[in-house]
Amino acid sequence: MGKYNFSALRVRQTVINQRANGKFDKLPEWVDVINQIPPSQVVVRNLPQRHPIVSRRLKQKPESTNPRIKDKVYDQPIKPSRMFQPLPIKFEEDKLRSNFFRDHPWELARPRVVVESSGKDFERYDWSRIQQPGKQLDGESVVQRQLWLLNNVPNMTKGNAYDIARREFYLLRQRQDIERRVAAEEAEATGATFGPLRLDIGMELENEEYERWKAWARTEAQAELQKTAMPTGIQAAEPAQDSYGPEENIEEEVPQSA
Repeated sequence: MGKYNFSALRVRQTVINQRANGKFDKLPEWVDVINQIPPSQVVVRNLPQRHPIVSRRLKQKPESTNPRIKDKVYDQPIKPSRMFQPLPIKFEEDKLRSNFFRDHPWELARPRVVVESSGKDFERYDWSRIQQPGKQLDGESVVQRQLWLLNNVPNMTKGNAYDIARREFYLLRQRQDIERRVAAEEAEATGATFGPLRLDIGMELENEEYERWKAWARTEAQAELQKTAMPTGIQAAEPAQDSYGPEENIEEEVPQSA
């Protein structure tokens, strides 16, 4: 039938006709399944659902006192080769999030709590301020705060919203660092003892690795001397002690007078 092939839709009827003509002694088990759940009869593929990006801004003219809401829709282009493939779902804050973590890559190294009590914790957040009860301060707080400023403050630009959100974020982080240092000093004043600092642990590991490398280098140097001394028959001398190792008492040989 033209360019459409309906052989797959008629596979059940074909097997039944072959069974009637004596080609099979028993019908396959999937014949009844296809009768109950027939394949789709639609031969036309529908285009996938589009997910446009909507950005809302408040615009206020100098002579006006009431700001107006202006929505701008960014539609995603579809390539002809990907016409029937699902489109990626994108949001406006994706770009804001990538910009923040590009400028602050070490924020990704901080531990984060991703467990929520009900799955709808975001409904209790009010991003008119950056600090939220029950949520730790992180990069997502800056992103949501910046998005709230863009959507609710008239004539707000991305750069200004980003600067405001970052300034609030830095002030809160400084306050947290001060509270942490004060708590540690108070604990030490009352007799608490803490373990070695991360810098001390790093230096100890570096010293252990350096000593291991020195032993390996001494062995390699002795093996190299033995290789060069074998063809000439000269006995290989011991490698000199490096200047960083422990000092040894070396007696100089004084030639005897004739």
